[in-house]
Amino acid sequence: MNSRKFALLAVFLVQLLYGLNYTYAKNVINEGFVQSFAFVLLRVVGATILFWLFGLFFKTEKIAKKDFVTIFFGALFGVGINMLLFLKGLELTTPIHASVIMTITPVIILILSIFYLDEKLTKMKILGIILAFSGGLLLTALGKSTRVGDNVALGNLCIFINAVSYSIYVIIIKRLTAKYHPFTFIKWLFLFGILFTLPFGYQETLEIQWHTFTPYIWFSVLFVIVGATFGTYLLNPLALNSLKASTVGTFIYLQPVIAGVFAIIMGVDAISPIKLGAMILIFSGVYLVTKKPKVSI
Repeated sequence: MNSRKFALLAVFLVQLLYGLNYTYAKNVINEGFVQSFAFVLLRVVGATILFWLFGLFFKTEKIAKKDFVTIFFGALFGVGINMLLFLKGLELTTPIHASVIMTITPVIILILSIFYLDEKLTKMKILGIILAFSGGLLLTALGKSTRVGDNVALGNLCIFINAVSYSIYVIIIKRLTAKYHPFTFIKWLFLFGILFTLPFGYQETLEIQWHTFTPYIWFSVLFVIVGATFGTYLLNPLALNSLKASTVGTFIYLQPVIAGVFAIIMGVDAISPIKLGAMILIFSGVYLVTKKPKVSI
């Protein structure tokens, strides 16, 4: 298998893992086995251990002291705020809602890039931003859940803020990815992430009744830690080595499709005209934002 085919397989697996993650994580939280903040702490600590063990087999560069400040803030937005709000939001909303809202991420990155990376704003991109956010508002205002106890509006808001936080993280670490191999700083990123998640998840972790876990719950917890956290952060850099960032970004469209189909099969979610309409608006908006303008001759 050549490097490009391997990279395409890697980026597909990332979206597959993320897509399945919505249902597995929501089941564990909503069935009362692990509270959301405790799950975040388990996820971060577990991935940190795996990354540091994995790092023993690879030679990494020395990180400049000043770059640890960048990694620290990257961990705040990319691990702390991002993961805490993602699982709290997923607890309150549905897998389809969460996965569709997450596709707004490229739009948020564009908006931040306009202010921090001198990205040019065009009429097409303005239209894309309006369409994408209209879809998000439609989903939040009119979207429903099949589960009693969900708070779709609050859950969607948490997922949206999570997407904003992740976008800030992407902007923050952009300089680091140009300077270091991702494996060099990811282990530090997650180690710092423990500092931000420990205060929120410590007490909830002590309340976990491990003896009540069924084989399915054990599998779900391990899937989220090993697959949807360690695996995705491991595969993404491999994909970026052979593919353009824009190519990798387009694969995010697979996430709501995979998440939606799997959630429906597992009986955790259901499709509706509102969800389809919001999905079309958001997808159209992201397409316009990421579409390269034609070069005039």
